[in-house]
Amino acid sequence: MRRERRRWVTGISAVLGMALCLVFSGRPITFAAPTSHAAAAGRGGAGSGQGGGASDTGPFAPLNRPGPPLDVPRAQLAVSLTCSADLATSPHTPVLLVPGTTLTPDMNFSWNYERAFAEQGIPYCTVTLPYDAMGDIQVAGEYVVYAIRSMYAEAKRRIDILGFSQGGMVPRWALRFWPDTRKMVDDLVALDPSNHGTVTADGVCLADGCAPAIWQQRDVSNFMRALNSGAETFAGISYTNIYSRTDEVVMPNLNDAGSSSLHTGEGEIANIAVQSVCPADTSDHLAMGTYDPVGYALAFDALTHPGPADPSRIPRSVCTQAVQPGVNPVTFAIDYARYVAHCLFVLATSPHVASEPPLKPYVFASPRGR
Repeated sequence: MRRERRRWVTGISAVLGMALCLVFSGRPITFAAPTSHAAAAGRGGAGSGQGGGASDTGPFAPLNRPGPPLDVPRAQLAVSLTCSADLATSPHTPVLLVPGTTLTPDMNFSWNYERAFAEQGIPYCTVTLPYDAMGDIQVAGEYVVYAIRSMYAEAKRRIDILGFSQGGMVPRWALRFWPDTRKMVDDLVALDPSNHGTVTADGVCLADGCAPAIWQQRDVSNFMRALNSGAETFAGISYTNIYSRTDEVVMPNLNDAGSSSLHTGEGEIANIAVQSVCPADTSDHLAMGTYDPVGYALAFDALTHPGPADPSRIPRSVCTQAVQPGVNPVTFAIDYARYVAHCLFVLATSPHVASEPPLKPYVFASPRGR
């Protein structure tokens, strides 16, 4: 019965996920041979461990230069952050939930992770990114900076972050360009993060224009060059990057040389494919951020143990589960259809711009570093 239900759930996900994929790209997707980001940067490709130490930032800001004042008005930042409970009194580490591109926290997390965390007594906050996370990610980064600082101040201890897709990548922008936030974060757990962009955005942006966040998530964007300059991770933070080899949106992701994985810097890193735990897992991009039980098990492991996730701690019984904790199997089809419909609507209606937003002055070593 469980296997039949999992096949039924996977079938629904595949149909709806492919619809999103086609709208996102504007053309059929073809799987290219993986580009090795590790090799391109001259670093190793280990699945986990301590990052390498290279820190040449090129034209971009030094790693430890203090970040600039936030441009977004404080009142606007304040209303973007919503918390579930008193962060200071819980025995559990508070978690910041960061949604993916085209999504709000409600659409991304209310029917899965929020319910699961509530059942476990884990306090959490959500941050709403501008324009359903389709605007300039540099601006979205300021929202995450504010959220980290606010949660740290209230909790009086370090916090964890869980993000999906862009939501797993944009906290790294905050950590890269606002160094004061690094001491405030214990774990960054990312589900199919676009850490090195995606080849699926390249052609359509050049041909027809894109929303700002799509431009910036091209694998060859200036934003990605700046994000990954100098060091991808920082000391004292555990990074768990959970990805699916069958991701059809963030590509390539066939191995730990793909988009989601990280390798440089002084952080403690684990790059884990869900297929390394359950070889038959065929979860697509949207499934990974919402209901995949393997992704959830790895994320929960990272959030409840010192350091990043360890696949050896995941029971193989997770491979037979249809949906993750927090997801109601009875309402799953309705919840998931609503989620995908929202993604499709935002993709179809978000204004396009003709080119990637320019990098802000603080990104450069010199204001004239362009």
